[in-house]
Amino acid sequence: MELMVVIVILGLLAGLVVVKTRSYLILSKQNAAKVEIAKMREALESYYAIYNHYPTNEEGINALVEPSEKLPEGLLSKVPKDPWGNPYVYNSPGKEDVYDIICYGADGREGGEGADADILDDNADQP
Repeated sequence: MELMVVIVILGLLAGLVVVKTRSYLILSKQNAAKVEIAKMREALESYYAIYNHYPTNEEGINALVEPSEKLPEGLLSKVPKDPWGNPYVYNSPGKEDVYDIICYGADGREGGEGADADILDDNADQP
């Protein structure tokens, strides 16, 4: 009987550790997406300073990677993917700004909560 109680307690503790660890993993991926979005925002502002306009929807984030006469190496070395392996969404014009950069979270779809929550460029610098 005592052995069963010990096994149940160990099982409960293991479950708590798994839940806590998962929440830290989700938070770290969300923070990584915010950092990537901030980098893309900086590159977009540099693009604007050089060309006096932001990339169109058709050009998208790829415009930051493409070499040109003014930027032989591009502004970014590669088109980033979000921490879940999905592409970031670029919209110009954006809903509330000149452009939007959106990460749709773990599910890769608009909306959601927790790990599936969208990460927008307007809150990229917030914890």
